[in-house]
Amino acid sequence: MVAEDSYGDGDEASSAVKQTIMLLQSGDPSSAVQAAKDIRRLTKTSRRHRRHFSAAITPLVDMLCGGSAHAKEAALAALLNLAVKDDVNKINIINGGALNPIITFLESDNVIVQEHATAALITLSASSHNKPIIGASGATPLLVHVLRCGGSSSRARSDAATALYNLSTHQENLTFILHAEPIPPLISLLKSCKKSSKTAAKCAAVIESLAAFEAGRSAVASEEGGILTVVEVVEGGSVRGREHAVGALLRMCESEPSKYREAILEEGVMPGLMEVSVEGSGASRSRAQTLLRLLRDAP
Repeated sequence: MVAEDSYGDGDEASSAVKQTIMLLQSGDPSSAVQAAKDIRRLTKTSRRHRRHFSAAITPLVDMLCGGSAHAKEAALAALLNLAVKDDVNKINIINGGALNPIITFLESDNVIVQEHATAALITLSASSHNKPIIGASGATPLLVHVLRCGGSSSRARSDAATALYNLSTHQENLTFILHAEPIPPLISLLKSCKKSSKTAAKCAAVIESLAAFEAGRSAVASEEGGILTVVEVVEGGSVRGREHAVGALLRMCESEPSKYREAILEEGVMPGLMEVSVEGSGASRSRAQTLLRLLRDAP
């Protein structure tokens, strides 16, 4: 292990970084794993260290592709920290070939590896450059699988929803997401989480985006408790969560009032909707007022 205070500024920092990268490439598995762990530790909270260790991306990706299970786990954790709040590193990690092994880790039986892979996709998909690449890579069905079958790991399910949200902000990814049929597991997660949580807001945002498609609207309406769960976010969600939940219901009602109007009314949406129309944020207030008019109009 290289001492943390070795990573200062200037030549001393450059020498310590080179030493660590040499250990990654030394061919000695234990030294490489320890070097990856050092990088993970040092880059956990330091942007300066993320800059210093950007040159470690290539050997870490090599470990990710060809190392032992233990080495892959250490490399994945190091790459995850290198990507945090560093757009250049995010792009270089994807361009360096890390995406395919990360995607395979989504299918791992190891909960920790699955969680790291899902968290890595959250971070990497925050880059506008990476969104279309990840969307077209085949990651979406596996994220939906984690969302549906995350087992005991509520963190992995929540992270999968957040990664889907990041990808959904790129319009061309919505078709990939819709084909993976995420609405049932999104509704399931929304039922189980606190309605005012960030996770609930992200789920509601994805549902709103998919409600632009008839397949998405039908999936919400046909899922048991689907519309009710969205209504509950209108009633008790965060500012953003309410905005997205109202937006989802508005898209449903605007598309085919005769098909969705009664189903939305039957779930008791009016009190929460009236509250949002008066006290909500600017965007949610406007949407709520429009939805109220549609719901009050006779068929």
